[in-house]
Amino acid sequence: MAKVKVHIFLKPGVLDVQGKAVEGALNGLGWTGVTEARVGKLIQFDYAGDDVEAEVKKMCETLLANTVIESYRIEVE
Repeated sequence: MAKVKVHIFLKPGVLDVQGKAVEGALNGLGWTGVTEARVGKLIQFDYAGDDVEAEVKKMCETLLANTVIESYRIEVE
């Protein structure tokens, strides 16, 4: 059984509205050194199949990430 984590973020150049909101809020609260904030998502699950990396990549390409505007990184334990 593999523990899988998939980190998904908008690609560079794609406007991250949530990231800008977080950045603005942190700046407004006094953390003026915060810049280029990006908000992503983490999908975590157990997987019992074979060839975990390849299968999770297929999952990302098919469902988990919108590869037109998002990139992803897979971690397998």
